[in-house]
Amino acid sequence: MTETAVATTDPRELLATYRQRREQAVTAPMGSLALTNTQWITGDADAPAQPVWGVAGLWSPLPAGQSGLKLTAAAADNIVVDGVLVDGEAIVRGKDDANPSQIVFSDTVTGFVIASAEGDYALRVWDSNSEGIQDFGSIDAFGYNPEWVIEAAFTPIEGGMTVGFEHLKDDGKTRDMVIPGEITFTKDGVDYSLAAFKAGRALQLVFADATSGDSTYSVGRFLFVAPNADGTIILDFNRAVLPPCAFSYAFNCPMPPKQNRFAVPIEAGEKNVLNKAGELLHEG
Repeated sequence: MTETAVATTDPRELLATYRQRREQAVTAPMGSLALTNTQWITGDADAPAQPVWGVAGLWSPLPAGQSGLKLTAAAADNIVVDGVLVDGEAIVRGKDDANPSQIVFSDTVTGFVIASAEGDYALRVWDSNSEGIQDFGSIDAFGYNPEWVIEAAFTPIEGGMTVGFEHLKDDGKTRDMVIPGEITFTKDGVDYSLAAFKAGRALQLVFADATSGDSTYSVGRFLFVAPNADGTIILDFNRAVLPPCAFSYAFNCPMPPKQNRFAVPIEAGEKNVLNKAGELLHEG
Protein backbone atom coordinates (compact mmCIF):
# COMPACT_ATOMS: atom_id res chain seq x y z
CA MET A 1 0.00 0.00 0.00
CA THR A 2 1.44 3.34 -1.06
CA GLU A 3 1.07 6.54 0.86
CA THR A 4 -0.84 9.34 -0.81
CA ALA A 5 1.26 12.45 -1.27
CA VAL A 6 -0.16 15.40 0.61
CA ALA A 7 0.10 18.75 -1.15
CA THR A 8 1.90 21.30 0.99
CA THR A 9 0.12 24.42 2.15
CA ASP A 10 3.24 26.02 3.65
CA PRO A 11 3.63 29.33 1.78
CA ARG A 12 7.42 29.14 2.01
CA GLU A 13 7.52 25.71 0.38
CA LEU A 14 5.04 26.78 -2.28
CA LEU A 15 7.17 29.85 -3.01
CA ALA A 16 10.33 27.72 -3.29
CA THR A 17 8.61 25.52 -5.89
CA TYR A 18 7.35 28.60 -7.75
CA ARG A 19 10.86 30.07 -7.91
CA GLN A 20 12.35 26.80 -9.12
CA ARG A 21 9.85 26.76 -11.96
CA ARG A 22 10.65 30.39 -12.74
CA GLU A 23 14.32 29.56 -13.27
CA GLN A 24 13.36 26.65 -15.50
CA ALA A 25 11.07 28.94 -17.52
CA VAL A 26 13.60 31.72 -18.15
CA THR A 27 16.23 29.23 -19.38
CA ALA A 28 13.82 27.37 -21.69
CA PRO A 29 14.46 27.43 -25.50
CA MET A 30 12.05 30.38 -25.79
CA GLY A 31 12.47 31.67 -22.26
CA SER A 32 13.45 35.26 -21.54
CA LEU A 33 17.20 34.50 -21.54
CA ALA A 34 16.98 32.94 -25.01
CA LEU A 35 15.85 36.11 -26.83
CA THR A 36 18.87 37.52 -28.67
CA ASN A 37 17.32 40.07 -31.03
CA THR A 38 14.13 41.95 -31.83
CA GLN A 39 14.61 43.93 -35.05
CA TRP A 40 11.85 46.02 -36.59
CA ILE A 41 11.66 45.98 -40.38
CA THR A 42 9.97 49.25 -41.31
CA GLY A 43 9.16 51.15 -44.48
CA ASP A 44 6.95 50.32 -47.44
CA ALA A 45 7.01 47.21 -49.60
CA ASP A 46 9.53 48.86 -51.97
CA ALA A 47 12.06 49.51 -49.18
CA PRO A 48 15.41 47.75 -49.60
CA ALA A 49 15.68 44.37 -47.90
CA GLN A 50 17.85 44.50 -44.79
CA PRO A 51 19.94 42.04 -42.81
CA VAL A 52 19.05 41.09 -39.23
CA TRP A 53 21.85 40.78 -36.70
CA GLY A 54 22.69 37.21 -35.79
CA VAL A 55 20.88 35.38 -38.60
CA ALA A 56 21.15 34.90 -42.37
CA GLY A 57 18.83 36.22 -45.06
CA LEU A 58 17.45 39.62 -46.01
CA TRP A 59 14.15 40.89 -44.66
CA SER A 60 11.68 43.44 -46.07
CA PRO A 61 8.14 44.70 -45.36
CA LEU A 62 5.09 43.38 -47.15
CA PRO A 63 2.39 45.58 -48.73
CA ALA A 64 0.18 47.33 -46.17
CA GLY A 65 -2.49 45.06 -44.76
CA GLN A 66 -0.51 41.85 -45.20
CA SER A 67 0.77 40.07 -42.10
CA GLY A 68 4.48 39.42 -41.69
CA LEU A 69 7.70 39.96 -43.59
CA LYS A 70 9.29 38.82 -46.84
CA LEU A 71 12.46 36.77 -46.50
CA THR A 72 15.04 36.48 -49.26
CA ALA A 73 17.57 33.70 -48.76
CA ALA A 74 19.63 31.10 -50.61
CA ALA A 75 19.41 27.38 -49.91
CA ALA A 76 22.93 27.57 -48.50
CA ASP A 77 21.59 29.84 -45.70
CA ASN A 78 19.68 26.79 -44.36
CA ILE A 79 16.63 28.78 -43.26
CA VAL A 80 13.48 26.68 -42.92
CA VAL A 81 10.10 28.45 -42.84
CA ASP A 82 7.05 26.36 -41.99
CA GLY A 83 8.99 23.20 -42.71
CA VAL A 84 10.26 24.29 -46.14
CA LEU A 85 13.88 25.21 -46.95
CA VAL A 86 13.92 28.75 -48.40
CA ASP A 87 15.67 29.13 -51.75
CA GLY A 88 14.61 32.51 -53.10
CA GLU A 89 11.72 34.33 -51.42
CA ALA A 90 9.24 33.33 -48.71
CA ILE A 91 6.42 35.03 -46.82
CA VAL A 92 6.85 34.78 -43.05
CA ARG A 93 3.44 35.36 -41.45
CA GLY A 94 3.30 37.33 -38.20
CA LYS A 95 1.93 36.42 -34.79
CA ASP A 96 -1.17 38.48 -35.65
CA ASP A 97 -2.07 35.93 -38.32
CA ALA A 98 -4.35 32.99 -37.52
CA ASN A 99 -1.54 30.68 -38.67
CA PRO A 100 1.78 32.39 -37.80
CA SER A 101 4.98 31.12 -39.38
CA GLN A 102 7.75 29.28 -37.55
CA ILE A 103 11.38 29.88 -38.56
CA VAL A 104 14.33 27.56 -37.94
CA PHE A 105 17.81 28.97 -38.52
CA SER A 106 19.88 26.19 -36.92
CA ASP A 107 19.72 23.46 -34.28
CA THR A 108 19.54 26.09 -31.52
CA VAL A 109 18.27 29.26 -33.25
CA THR A 110 14.60 29.83 -34.10
CA GLY A 111 12.40 32.83 -34.74
CA PHE A 112 9.01 34.31 -35.41
CA VAL A 113 7.57 37.66 -36.50
CA ILE A 114 5.68 39.98 -34.12
CA ALA A 115 3.40 42.89 -34.96
CA SER A 116 3.00 46.34 -33.44
CA ALA A 117 -0.29 48.16 -32.95
CA GLU A 118 0.76 50.48 -35.78
CA GLY A 119 1.09 47.61 -38.26
CA ASP A 120 4.88 47.29 -38.30
CA TYR A 121 6.62 43.92 -38.01
CA ALA A 122 9.78 42.69 -36.31
CA LEU A 123 11.78 39.50 -36.40
CA ARG A 124 12.41 37.95 -33.01
CA VAL A 125 15.38 35.58 -32.75
CA TRP A 126 15.73 32.96 -30.01
CA ASP A 127 18.82 30.90 -29.22
CA SER A 128 18.47 27.97 -26.80
CA ASN A 129 22.24 28.18 -26.27
CA SER A 130 22.43 31.98 -25.93
CA GLU A 131 25.15 33.80 -24.04
CA GLY A 132 22.52 34.76 -21.45
CA ILE A 133 21.59 31.14 -20.80
CA GLN A 134 25.24 30.12 -20.60
CA ASP A 135 26.05 32.94 -18.15
CA PHE A 136 22.91 32.61 -16.00
CA GLY A 137 23.43 31.82 -12.35
CA SER A 138 20.19 32.51 -10.49
CA ILE A 139 17.35 34.92 -9.82
CA ASP A 140 18.11 36.74 -6.58
CA ALA A 141 15.01 37.18 -4.43
CA PHE A 142 13.81 38.28 -1.02
CA GLY A 143 12.82 35.68 1.55
CA TYR A 144 9.13 35.05 2.14
CA ASN A 145 7.51 38.17 3.61
CA PRO A 146 3.94 37.73 4.93
CA GLU A 147 3.60 41.52 5.35
CA TRP A 148 3.24 41.81 1.56
CA VAL A 149 0.41 39.34 1.09
CA ILE A 150 -2.49 41.77 0.78
CA GLU A 151 -6.22 41.28 0.32
CA ALA A 152 -7.44 44.11 -1.87
CA ALA A 153 -10.78 45.03 -3.44
CA PHE A 154 -11.35 44.69 -7.17
CA THR A 155 -14.02 46.97 -8.62
CA PRO A 156 -14.81 46.31 -12.31
CA ILE A 157 -15.02 49.32 -14.62
CA GLU A 158 -17.81 48.92 -17.17
CA GLY A 159 -16.21 48.87 -20.60
CA GLY A 160 -12.76 49.22 -19.02
CA MET A 161 -10.62 52.33 -18.68
CA THR A 162 -7.77 53.22 -21.01
CA VAL A 163 -4.45 54.12 -19.40
CA GLY A 164 -1.30 55.14 -21.27
CA PHE A 165 1.72 52.97 -20.41
CA GLU A 166 5.24 54.03 -21.34
CA HIS A 167 7.61 51.33 -22.57
CA LEU A 168 11.33 51.25 -21.93
CA LYS A 169 12.40 51.85 -25.55
CA ASP A 170 9.56 54.09 -26.76
CA ASP A 171 11.18 57.48 -26.01
CA GLY A 172 8.41 58.63 -23.69
CA LYS A 173 5.50 57.74 -25.98
CA THR A 174 2.63 55.86 -24.36
CA ARG A 175 0.64 52.83 -25.48
CA ASP A 176 -3.01 52.67 -24.50
CA MET A 177 -3.83 49.61 -22.36
CA VAL A 178 -7.31 48.69 -21.14
CA ILE A 179 -7.68 48.48 -17.37
CA PRO A 180 -10.73 46.28 -16.58
CA GLY A 181 -11.09 47.39 -12.98
CA GLU A 182 -9.68 49.27 -10.01
CA ILE A 183 -7.56 47.55 -7.35
CA THR A 184 -7.74 49.31 -3.98
CA PHE A 185 -6.40 48.66 -0.49
CA THR A 186 -5.04 50.44 2.56
CA LYS A 187 -1.70 49.56 4.14
CA ASP A 188 -0.02 51.30 7.06
CA GLY A 189 -2.50 54.15 6.80
CA VAL A 190 -1.89 54.77 3.09
CA ASP A 191 -4.65 54.29 0.49
CA TYR A 192 -3.63 52.71 -2.80
CA SER A 193 -5.44 52.52 -6.14
CA LEU A 194 -3.56 50.42 -8.69
CA ALA A 195 -3.90 49.87 -12.43
CA ALA A 196 -3.45 46.37 -13.87
CA PHE A 197 -4.08 45.49 -17.51
CA LYS A 198 -5.33 42.25 -19.05
CA ALA A 199 -2.67 39.59 -19.70
CA GLY A 200 -4.39 36.47 -20.98
CA ARG A 201 -6.72 35.21 -18.24
CA ALA A 202 -4.88 37.19 -15.55
CA LEU A 203 -4.22 40.84 -14.76
CA GLN A 204 -0.69 42.21 -15.00
CA LEU A 205 0.39 44.75 -12.40
CA VAL A 206 3.51 46.70 -13.38
CA PHE A 207 4.94 48.42 -10.32
CA ALA A 208 7.98 50.15 -8.84
CA ASP A 209 8.82 50.84 -5.21
CA ALA A 210 11.55 52.28 -3.00
CA THR A 211 13.79 49.26 -3.72
CA SER A 212 13.74 49.85 -7.51
CA GLY A 213 17.23 50.71 -8.72
CA ASP A 214 18.63 49.94 -5.27
CA SER A 215 18.19 46.32 -4.21
CA THR A 216 15.87 45.42 -7.10
CA TYR A 217 15.82 45.89 -10.88
CA SER A 218 15.57 49.58 -11.75
CA VAL A 219 12.75 49.41 -14.31
CA GLY A 220 10.29 47.79 -11.89
CA ARG A 221 8.63 44.42 -11.47
CA PHE A 222 5.51 42.52 -12.51
CA LEU A 223 2.80 40.80 -10.47
CA PHE A 224 0.14 38.61 -12.11
CA VAL A 225 -3.15 38.40 -10.23
CA ALA A 226 -6.77 37.32 -10.73
CA PRO A 227 -9.92 38.71 -9.07
CA ASN A 228 -12.02 36.37 -6.93
CA ALA A 229 -15.74 35.94 -7.45
CA ASP A 230 -16.46 37.79 -4.18
CA GLY A 231 -14.77 40.98 -5.40
CA THR A 232 -11.52 40.48 -3.51
CA ILE A 233 -8.11 40.09 -5.09
CA ILE A 234 -4.97 38.76 -3.40
CA LEU A 235 -1.77 40.66 -4.07
CA ASP A 236 1.05 38.32 -3.03
CA PHE A 237 4.13 40.40 -3.73
CA ASN A 238 6.28 37.40 -2.82
CA ARG A 239 5.41 36.28 -6.33
CA ALA A 240 6.52 39.54 -7.93
CA VAL A 241 8.75 38.74 -10.91
CA LEU A 242 11.37 40.55 -12.90
CA PRO A 243 10.24 41.78 -16.34
CA PRO A 244 11.64 40.08 -19.46
CA CYS A 245 13.90 43.10 -20.12
CA ALA A 246 15.83 42.21 -16.94
CA PHE A 247 16.95 39.05 -18.74
CA SER A 248 17.49 40.31 -22.31
CA TYR A 249 18.01 43.75 -23.83
CA ALA A 250 15.95 42.54 -26.83
CA PHE A 251 12.69 42.98 -24.88
CA ASN A 252 10.78 46.27 -24.57
CA CYS A 253 8.98 46.27 -21.22
CA PRO A 254 6.08 48.42 -19.97
CA MET A 255 7.01 50.83 -17.20
CA PRO A 256 4.97 51.46 -14.05
CA PRO A 257 2.34 54.20 -14.34
CA LYS A 258 2.30 56.89 -11.67
CA GLN A 259 -0.36 55.20 -9.50
CA ASN A 260 1.73 52.00 -9.35
CA ARG A 261 4.85 53.66 -7.93
CA PHE A 262 5.09 52.90 -4.20
CA ALA A 263 6.99 55.34 -1.98
CA VAL A 264 7.77 52.50 0.45
CA PRO A 265 10.08 49.49 -0.07
CA ILE A 266 8.38 46.24 -1.07
CA GLU A 267 10.90 43.72 0.22
CA ALA A 268 9.26 40.70 -1.34
CA GLY A 269 9.60 38.91 -4.67
CA GLU A 270 12.43 38.76 -7.20
CA LYS A 271 15.28 41.26 -7.02
CA ASN A 272 17.82 40.87 -9.86
CA VAL A 273 19.21 38.39 -12.40
CA LEU A 274 22.65 37.11 -11.40
CA ASN A 275 25.37 35.43 -13.44
CA LYS A 276 27.33 32.36 -12.37
CA ALA A 277 29.74 34.59 -10.38
CA GLY A 278 26.84 36.02 -8.36
CA GLU A 279 27.06 39.43 -10.07
CA LEU A 280 24.37 41.26 -12.07
CA LEU A 281 23.86 39.54 -15.42
CA HIS A 282 23.44 42.98 -16.99
CA GLU A 283 22.71 46.49 -15.76
CA GLY A 284 19.15 47.79 -15.68
